[in-house]
Amino acid sequence: MEFFKIHRDIPFMRHARLFNLVSFVTFVAAVFFLFSRGLHLSVEFTGGTLMEVSYSQPADLNVVRSAIDKLGIKDVQVQNFGTAQDVLIRMPVQKGTTSGQQSEAVMGALKAADASATMRRTEFVGPQVGDELAADGLKALAFVVVGIMLYLAIRFEWKFAVAAIIANLHDVIIILGFFAFFQWEFSLPVLAAVLAVLGYSVNESVVIFDRIRENFRRYRKMNTEEIINNAITSTISRTIITHASTQMMVLSMLLFGGATLHYFALALTIGILFGIYSSVFVAASIAMWLGIQREDLIKGPVKKDTDPSDPNAGATV
Repeated sequence: MEFFKIHRDIPFMRHARLFNLVSFVTFVAAVFFLFSRGLHLSVEFTGGTLMEVSYSQPADLNVVRSAIDKLGIKDVQVQNFGTAQDVLIRMPVQKGTTSGQQSEAVMGALKAADASATMRRTEFVGPQVGDELAADGLKALAFVVVGIMLYLAIRFEWKFAVAAIIANLHDVIIILGFFAFFQWEFSLPVLAAVLAVLGYSVNESVVIFDRIRENFRRYRKMNTEEIINNAITSTISRTIITHASTQMMVLSMLLFGGATLHYFALALTIGILFGIYSSVFVAASIAMWLGIQREDLIKGPVKKDTDPSDPNAGATV
């Protein structure tokens, strides 16, 4: 399926240095904010009080948040838990206040707003648990990176693996940089979004790499730069369809998903936008600079040249 056809290859690689300069500046800025401001970690990572409250009717989460805000407690996470009548509340540690005192004050405010509010469970999550979650999150990220590199090295070639990981980690750092700069809350759902972006970005890289490999097989008279330009140009329609469809879904979560899904959808939005850029331009140009060539990918006999304008030539998506 194609929305449009481009009959002449766009010379993307002619501007590869500019694309990568933009990426480098953005990456450095993200790293700077990560070190200067740090991430605003949620209760899962820092520790705090967790409460489960049930209501006799579907709970209004905005009313719950408003009641807690009046107590002066900041950075509170409120979401439905199991059913619309059950609410899960996560609150950070407050100096000079015990977990029991905090939960009693919150329960009093909730009952004042709705007399049917009933405490089901309350517990304190210590900082040690948060440290374990942070360590597990870093391990998950490392496993994903190693797995992607092995997959690309086996399916394609190690130069593609290195190029894709550099480009995709660039996306991850930029997402974290946004969260550090604006001091948005970094929670477990946001970590899940970061891992999802890694997989999403590498999917786009695989499509382009696959087309590059097929182009090397089909067009023997083209050099590496022309091969890459043709691969990117011939997959633009597919890229627009895929990313626009995904972004529509993510945008609906961002606009209508409420506070629970807000930062999750925000991280996905940033990742999708930068993922398009890095997978299409940065990864391909890095592979070119690493010296990818026909002999790296084609082991058997090579087909004769075909028409470069043929939209069906190359990888199948």
